[in-house]
Amino acid sequence: MSNLEIASLLKNVATAYTIKNEKKFRFQIIAYLKASETIAGLNGELSEYYKEGKLESLPGIGPTIQGHLIELFKKKRVKHFEWVFKGIPKSIFVLTDIPSFGPKKAFKLVTFFKLNNPKTVIDELEKVAKKGKIASLEGFGEKSQEDILRAIAEFREGKGKTTRMVLPYAFEIAQKVIDYLAKNPLVERVEALGSLRRRSPTIGDIDFAVATKDPKKVIEYFTNYPYKDRVIEKGDVSSSILISGGKQIDLLIQSSKAFGSLLQHFTGSKNHNVHLREYSLKKGLSLSEYGIKDLRSKNKKLQTYSSEEDFYKALGLPWIEPELREDLGEIEAAVRNKLPKIIDIKDIKGDFHIHSSFPIEPSHDLGKDSMEDMLEKARQLNYEYLGFSEHNPSTSKHSLKEIYELLKKRDEKIEQLKENINNVRIFKLLEVDILPNGDLAIDDNSLDLLDGAIVSIHSVFNMDRVKMTERVLKGLSHKKAKILAHPTGRLLNNRYGYDLDFDKVFDFCKKNDKALEINSWPQRLDLPDSLIKQAVEKKVKLVIGSDSHAVSQMELQKYGVFMARRGWATASDIINTMTYNEVKDWFNVNV
Repeated sequence: MSNLEIASLLKNVATAYTIKNEKKFRFQIIAYLKASETIAGLNGELSEYYKEGKLESLPGIGPTIQGHLIELFKKKRVKHFEWVFKGIPKSIFVLTDIPSFGPKKAFKLVTFFKLNNPKTVIDELEKVAKKGKIASLEGFGEKSQEDILRAIAEFREGKGKTTRMVLPYAFEIAQKVIDYLAKNPLVERVEALGSLRRRSPTIGDIDFAVATKDPKKVIEYFTNYPYKDRVIEKGDVSSSILISGGKQIDLLIQSSKAFGSLLQHFTGSKNHNVHLREYSLKKGLSLSEYGIKDLRSKNKKLQTYSSEEDFYKALGLPWIEPELREDLGEIEAAVRNKLPKIIDIKDIKGDFHIHSSFPIEPSHDLGKDSMEDMLEKARQLNYEYLGFSEHNPSTSKHSLKEIYELLKKRDEKIEQLKENINNVRIFKLLEVDILPNGDLAIDDNSLDLLDGAIVSIHSVFNMDRVKMTERVLKGLSHKKAKILAHPTGRLLNNRYGYDLDFDKVFDFCKKNDKALEINSWPQRLDLPDSLIKQAVEKKVKLVIGSDSHAVSQMELQKYGVFMARRGWATASDIINTMTYNEVKDWFNVNV
């Protein structure tokens, strides 16, 4: 089973528990949903974690669920899950895959209208809604009926489907294949192609190009990849295999002398290549994956290129970074020699979005590892500073006084660390919920314990654009609020996020010296690259945050950097490329 299939299975377990008795099974529901999210966002196949005995290293997956997963891999079934699913029509899980359909809503519709066939449940429900039968059902009404029809229509158009891999997942698969291929001495060069090389947030296919003098032996080696399930195709200069999780990997072979031409052609994007061909034809040049022909010459001999740099140089252009090749003005900028020097992971000097295991009884999930362990990882990453930003303590379980006391204990812990650890400086931050009315979830007394707050939306996503924008700007207007985390609220392949007036958000941030986060979490990658580019153009400051809940996740920072690069961001656009003293001044910290 693939990660998405297992994540879906665990989500269905949570759905079944909700239907059986939401109050009684509250903790089980939370646990299975958390495990589902962890597995959906994994960098690599869960089956490989199982084979390597590393399931316990995954945050959000406790011993009980680990045991069920081991049983699933060994026996292809889980006895406990069969009990949980007993009496729950399978058609319910089809409906809960449609955005806006919760477990109880799906259960009521399925049982009332007897929609028990998973293959036909969507069609049958649509017919029922079109006949106006849902509106009269208790707890629904005309608007609910309209919302159901719209949700079904959007689902049919492909919205909410999970057919593409998120970038970090595809990247980790690709890195394993690259490492394997690079071990073969016959492989002179190996590069990923397509949307993966351009670091798109979601990836369809995983393709590679290899330069070699012996295609036959390299293809033989490739088709013996240890994690393959089967060989799909094995040709003279290309091959395809299917690996764990049902992902297809394609390989193209080219000689070293023409490798740059192939690399440019198959990196894309399609729009970039079309524009580049149009530009080249005006110069009398014809482009292909094999090289460049001068149409003005008599023999029209093909000129090959071993590197992309030489390929672009032959067109009178500087090399264009793969992340920029989306036909968004990069060719025009290259012609004027005005391409930006986009940010590199080596420019990052720290991370502000870090959730440790310090027990402040948060509103959302607690981190897995200690502050000490995360500071040691920061040292290994050559960071100057780290900002601890656990979720604010739960407001439903604690009084304002209790919240203050919890944060005071954390404050004392951080002060102790400051005295004992000198190689990484610490910022006292917190990820604070913006409530539906725009207030922050904790009071000024608690906020005064912080160097700054990362504010974010974690509830009530269905507000209209005007009200959601007002909510966000009100929360961000607090003097301690410096960063808006995961600003669109999207979850790739799952949720489109809420609607904001970003022109107003950009203007507010620029005027009030606030920053927008580029969240590196695999399913977020939020801000989207298109909005990053707009922010850069408007000179709005950005922060790249890993949103780590474990030491291992601190490596996720590179994916936020990839998004920043796609948005044309330079180091000067990103707050956490600044020195400690510069950041301290930005947070207005008095030391």
